[in-house]
Amino acid sequence: MKKLGLNTICTHVGEVKDEQFKGAVSPMYLSSSYEFLDVDIKRYPRYFNTPNQEYLSKKIAALEHTEAAMIFGSGMAAISTMFLAFLQKGDHLVVQNTLYGGTVNFIKEEFPKYGIEFTFTNGYTVDDFENAIKPNTKLIHIETPSNPLMTITDMKAIAQLGKSKGILTSMDNTFASPVNQNPIDFGIDMVMHSATKYFGGHSDICAGAVASTAEHIERIWNVGKNLGGSLSDMTVWMLERSMKTLGLRVKEQTKNAMKLAKWLNKHPKVSKVYYPGLKSHPEHKLAKSQMKGFGAMLSFELTEDLDSTEFQKQLKLIKSSMSLAGIESTVISPHLTSHALLTQEERDNVGISDQLIRFSVGIENIMDIKRDINSAIDAL
Repeated sequence: MKKLGLNTICTHVGEVKDEQFKGAVSPMYLSSSYEFLDVDIKRYPRYFNTPNQEYLSKKIAALEHTEAAMIFGSGMAAISTMFLAFLQKGDHLVVQNTLYGGTVNFIKEEFPKYGIEFTFTNGYTVDDFENAIKPNTKLIHIETPSNPLMTITDMKAIAQLGKSKGILTSMDNTFASPVNQNPIDFGIDMVMHSATKYFGGHSDICAGAVASTAEHIERIWNVGKNLGGSLSDMTVWMLERSMKTLGLRVKEQTKNAMKLAKWLNKHPKVSKVYYPGLKSHPEHKLAKSQMKGFGAMLSFELTEDLDSTEFQKQLKLIKSSMSLAGIESTVISPHLTSHALLTQEERDNVGISDQLIRFSVGIENIMDIKRDINSAIDAL
């Protein structure tokens, strides 16, 4: 079969065929108990291999250009299982300093219990990562674009660094989604997602995913079946249904984000905009070289005379919401949500101010989004 296009993969790959009634969508298998005699696969939900789990993983692998994938109960279940599959007592992790706060918190709170060492880089250049490597480094983990400052890390350079040192590399691709970039194509070994975000896309699913070689996924599975971070088949079915429109949704959101970023960049009440699609972004050329689109996430800082919390309270159309990547536009204050577990000093060190607002751009008419922002500013 010839290589399939993005929307064809989203629509058809990973479907469970309804052999009995020939329905147009995947049937849902809710059984938690399956036959074990004279079968090729002993299926069990905690083994990540029920029919719906197995086939959805094929869709994710196809989207990320990998041999295999696994789905989990949350993004944190995915990344924690991946870490623990490849790190043990005495090993060392090099991890990017501009990173999702939940991942940072997991590393700092849990790794000492396992005797796993870690170093956060001083920045996100290749030199920053190379300087942090130790003789016992086994894994380098990055996130690009980063949450919430939209910094861009050179995936190809990090992959080459890892390979030259015999170190595995992993990446959080949640913000871009496979619609806008594929880390595996640049040499990254493992890619993970909070599938709660763009994969789900409707703010009603909590899930995670890891994609890699069959060998790496087998190793992750061996840990995952013990930790038990599997996903219910009801949610798996909903996720597969949602992913059918992944390409359509994300492309529209990305188009809106570009328009909004340019508009905010000229707004008198916005002091700074963080979006890799802007030519003023420090890593714009790098982003252009490794991304198909610049994504639907951006952040901006209001001028000091405006209260960022009160601004969000005045919004009528745009929702103040904890998560991101739904079809509706949402905003949060990272210092109160995603990075609330960090100390003030830690937030200051990575540039997360109280004026910073993270914006997840939806599919609404762009003029309605702009009008809502202006109305909220006028109300202040």
